Amino acid sequence: MSDQPVPERPVYIRDEIETVTVRRAPKYGVFMLAGAFLGILAALILTVAIDGANVSPYTQVAYSQLQVFGFTALICVVIGISVAAVAALVFERVLNSRTRLVTVDHEQYEV
Repeated sequence: MSDQPVPERPVYIRDEIETVTVRRAPKYGVFMLAGAFLGILAALILTVAIDGANVSPYTQVAYSQLQVFGFTALICVVIGISVAAVAALVFERVLNSRTRLVTVDHEQYEV
């Protein structure tokens, strides 16, 4: 049998008790993803509401339903993400008053 080295025990360096502020913040990515989804949903509703069979008076071209959906989705997704990001900022400001102080024990070891 070979002799295996005994692992060294961590060396205790310091122990501090600190007071920190804890606050909750919204997840911006989730808000913006929900805004994008609502934008696509609004684009789908607008596509059904807009009749694309008529010839456009500006371009003299008849657009298909898929083209109308694409155009409206470009606009609605950007608007949905923007509105959702602003809503997340508002939620953060409202929840910012719910911060609290917590006492933590910070231990530091060296291996």
